Amino acid sequence: MRASGILLPISSLPSNYGIGCFSKEAYAFVDGLNKAHQHFWQILPLGQTSFGDSPYQSFSTFAGNPYFIDLEKLIEEGLLTKEECDECDFGDDDSCIDYGKIYEERYDLLWSAFQNSDIEQNEEFLKFQKENEDWLPDYALYMAVKDSFDGVMWTDWEEDIRLRKEEALELYKKELAEDILFYEFIQYEFIKQWMELKTYANSKGVKIIGDIPIYVAFDSADCWADTDLFQFNEKNIPTAVAGCPPDAFAATGQLWGNPLYDWEYHKKTGYKWWIRRVEYSFKLYDMVRIDHFRGFDEYYSIPFGDKTAENGHWEKGPGIELFNAIENRLGSLDIIAEDLGYLTDTVEKLVKDTGYPGMKLIQFAFDSREKSNYLPHTYDKNTVVYTGTHDNDTVIGWYDSISESDREYALKYMNNYDTPEDEIHLDFIRAAMASVSDTAIIPFQDWLGLGSEARINVPSTVGGNWTWRMEADDFSDDVIDAILDMTRVYERECNEKCND
Repeated sequence: MRASGILLPISSLPSNYGIGCFSKEAYAFVDGLNKAHQHFWQILPLGQTSFGDSPYQSFSTFAGNPYFIDLEKLIEEGLLTKEECDECDFGDDDSCIDYGKIYEERYDLLWSAFQNSDIEQNEEFLKFQKENEDWLPDYALYMAVKDSFDGVMWTDWEEDIRLRKEEALELYKKELAEDILFYEFIQYEFIKQWMELKTYANSKGVKIIGDIPIYVAFDSADCWADTDLFQFNEKNIPTAVAGCPPDAFAATGQLWGNPLYDWEYHKKTGYKWWIRRVEYSFKLYDMVRIDHFRGFDEYYSIPFGDKTAENGHWEKGPGIELFNAIENRLGSLDIIAEDLGYLTDTVEKLVKDTGYPGMKLIQFAFDSREKSNYLPHTYDKNTVVYTGTHDNDTVIGWYDSISESDREYALKYMNNYDTPEDEIHLDFIRAAMASVSDTAIIPFQDWLGLGSEARINVPSTVGGNWTWRMEADDFSDDVIDAILDMTRVYERECNEKCND
């Protein structure tokens, strides 16, 4: 089935109070997707972001981002007042998220809502606690203890709680009982609001594509609560961390710093944790993109404490055995393999053996110096094509930055010498939509023809990322008509629910 959709992070929605969330604007965005006959809304990871604000570095692989809780719904429920929300300073630029101000204001408001909630008497909350007892208690305790130590990561806590000694666990649970309950309340509100939005999207014929990082953050409840999962020494310190080797783009490589999995331990458990993680992801999403798929074939191991990635080496990952275990337990799943970049024969074989669609990027296609398997005429049907992802510049920003010879090659390939300059982005979108790839996903900024100011993330940089937001009137009738027209031309219309 040919299909298409739009990539837009929740944070980029034009909601009130400083950041995109599960608000009426999110429902309006779904309505726009419905009118444009789009099958999919792809989002970034929904996890609770840590320092640096990246959705790929979360305090928990299961917990949701409290910033996405719609404060207006809490006002409607009588847990907050409009006045106390309006009094907060979330920044004065609606096109850019000020995470510092969000952090300072949002948690105080959520605490007030918690205080007004009488949450322990809520039967739905008690049900939520029971259904998520495999991760929620550890997460809530982790966050409460972290707060009690002024936010430092768990390796800097007192030894008894850092090593999870039973007496210490019981003591902190007792002393921090209210704080623990607060973090459980936050997660209850998050999941309640998200599932309402997802249900609405599905009712409009729109499926959600989620995104899970291959690795978890070192500063996370996952690493503190279950150290056996990772390559840690007897003091629960990593022996090696993740990253990428030096290449033309990064002379000293990329040092991500995430702990590496102890795949031998995972194998002994029948990959229980990974199965649980994937199963939970499919409660949140209809389809899941797994980031850095290459790491399941081979992963780059860097000695812990190194300042660069130069001394790393490749290790063998779990390969097809992991995905066979997942399929045996959960059945056939709609998974997208993020297989971008340099791929070895064994990685390509792994993707093929899983049957998962890989990814193609239009921005990677037009290198005038060499042939590319990112050129649209080279695609297989079982792929998902993008003009770019959250890690790329917008199409316009990219086009303005490439060499003259690459630009000439792109124009020649698409035969678009006569395209007005302010419509050049549509030609690249057209190349994706016209391709044989079963699915085409276009970042919303590219439909708007925006430049580098609308870029989501620049990899391996700190600060200024994850901040872009669309304007309230960006999803206009003209934009909807343009998307619908091209969707129809290339036979990617969604089902009858798009006529609702």
